[in-house]
Amino acid sequence: MALTPRFAAILASAAVVAGLGATVLFTQGGDEDIFAQCRRGVVGGSGQLGGPFTLVSETGETVTDKDVFTKPSLLYFGYTYCPDVCPLDNSRNAEAVTLLDERGYDVTPVFVSVDTERDTPELLAEFTEIMHPKMLGLTGSAEQISVASKAYRTYFKVQNPGDPYTLIDHSTQTYLVFPEIGFVDFFNRDTTPEQMAEQVSCFVDAWKNSQ
Repeated sequence: MALTPRFAAILASAAVVAGLGATVLFTQGGDEDIFAQCRRGVVGGSGQLGGPFTLVSETGETVTDKDVFTKPSLLYFGYTYCPDVCPLDNSRNAEAVTLLDERGYDVTPVFVSVDTERDTPELLAEFTEIMHPKMLGLTGSAEQISVASKAYRTYFKVQNPGDPYTLIDHSTQTYLVFPEIGFVDFFNRDTTPEQMAEQVSCFVDAWKNSQ
């Protein structure tokens, strides 16, 4: 597939070392936590994050969270025009998924675009193809994206609405989500692919052992 100059630049920038992200803590009371031995980012559980959403896939199909999270998934909110953070973080997530594949763990990387004006399904398909063959790109209307973003307590703000070259401020955590269970933990930007693969494998093992 021939790449546009913009996506060729994205691919090149993905080789740069990622910076540090903010640390976030979430709490939950309740039942015994089957993932307690695996957690690094979430203190006490994860019940305050996640929820239902309806979005549009990179193939143009309307999908819900149940359609998307059929396997353990790494969920990230960003946009394809992002000049640095998004390609770096998604490249890291893709590398972690490849490491997990090599260890026999089937994990899906998911990219939700918060850029409802520019990120068409076609652009998302090009972006995800660059990043990883298993990556799923999602977009939607402003209302649909807002619902999904609020469910996972992410932040985004368009700097100059109406400007075709505008940047978008956004949060940079990656969320680990399981079918039926939902959100279980998150990873900051300073997590390496090796660390992410190691932690995700722990979660997947605990999930399988509980079934």
